[in-house]
Amino acid sequence: QVQLVQSGGGLVQAGGSLRLSCAASERTFSNYYMGWFRQAPGKEREFVATFSWSGASTVYADSVKGRFTISRDNTKNTMYLQMNSLKPEDTAVYYCAADSNYHSVREGAGVDYWGQGTQVTVSS
Repeated sequence: QVQLVQSGGGLVQAGGSLRLSCAASERTFSNYYMGWFRQAPGKEREFVATFSWSGASTVYADSVKGRFTISRDNTKNTMYLQMNSLKPEDTAVYYCAADSNYHSVREGAGVDYWGQGTQVTVSS
């Protein structure tokens, strides 16, 4: 059973920063592609960030590029999303995702496993 346990998030003023964490089992971390998504009220879930297929680089949605940073600590089996220069439009529930298929994580379609979600609210 794959479990993704999220932490972090909360309420922050515009321009502030938050860091999200997603902890997984060692087997999940080493065998699955992982990424971050978000869903704002009344909107569909959208891709935020992931690693490249090789894992050597990172991929971001245009809306967060230059402000968000995805990273991972293999010793802790944890993935992070550092969010800087937050804007009110970043307000959403953020989810980490894991799948054995890279394109599922990249596209958000048919993802096998999701974290429980964590609320990020950015006030103006």
